[in-house]
Amino acid sequence: MKRIFSHMIHRLQMRESWIIFFILGIIMMTFPFLHIFNKPTLLFGFPLLFLYLTVGWIISILVIYLFMLASRHEDKTPEEKNDL
Repeated sequence: MKRIFSHMIHRLQMRESWIIFFILGIIMMTFPFLHIFNKPTLLFGFPLLFLYLTVGWIISILVIYLFMLASRHEDKTPEEKNDL
């Protein structure tokens, strides 16, 4: 029973994390943040807004990848975990 309870708590934390990262992504694409980085400044020869969007895109892909690894690891049975 304790194992089932801890599994349910972990699942809820995963869902909360997905929601938090989704809302954070939406907030990062709003006008104030885009306006902050929409400057004629060049960094490494690239406009600041381009780097902001590209780095944000790469980080979001990395976060999704990490969530998928965590959910895949969670879904395996104990026998499959021992095979690794």
